[in-house]
Amino acid sequence: MTSKRMDRIRLLVANDTTYWSTCTRLAGMDEVGRGPLAGCVMAACVIMSPEPVIDWVDDSKKLSEKRRESVYEEIMRTALFVGIGRAEPEEIDDINILNATKCAMRRAAQGCHAEVYLIDAVDHLGLDGREEAIIHGDALSYSIAAASIVAKVTRDREMREMDERYPRYGFASNKGYGTKAHIDALKRQGPCPIHRKSFIAHFV
Repeated sequence: MTSKRMDRIRLLVANDTTYWSTCTRLAGMDEVGRGPLAGCVMAACVIMSPEPVIDWVDDSKKLSEKRRESVYEEIMRTALFVGIGRAEPEEIDDINILNATKCAMRRAAQGCHAEVYLIDAVDHLGLDGREEAIIHGDALSYSIAAASIVAKVTRDREMREMDERYPRYGFASNKGYGTKAHIDALKRQGPCPIHRKSFIAHFV
């Protein structure tokens, strides 16, 4: 591991150490999928042990797909708790993406019972412990970064499955985001059942 990478992991861990020194159950929470035109919004709630530190835990956007998959497997082996929550496209259309994100996060935290929840940029979830909303938390907190990886890998795997079910939209590569090819396909053949009607109104 390079010295730059070592400095990076030390920074992420240091930001959580203050909380670990005062509580026994510290959870990190993050979501993925707020922006896509299709698919669910996925949230993860993860309790990581202070030891051993997983070297490559980081903001999921900073890792290659291969690296994310590898780190995901290590998180799933060593985490003290992992919860996944989701909100479906229909819910996003009904209650808007922010409220759907909060629903997904609350679902991810069911059964966690952490003393402190470090949450990436979202507040007022009404959880059973103290909530700390951290802007860009996936780039600042080890626990939130771990949650970001779990949420990202879980959703990406699902979108690859959706590509097999609805093969004309390129979901395996675009993960539901509004790429030119995705929008062109949407205009050409209309939406499929996992498209968010409120997000695609300008394209169909």
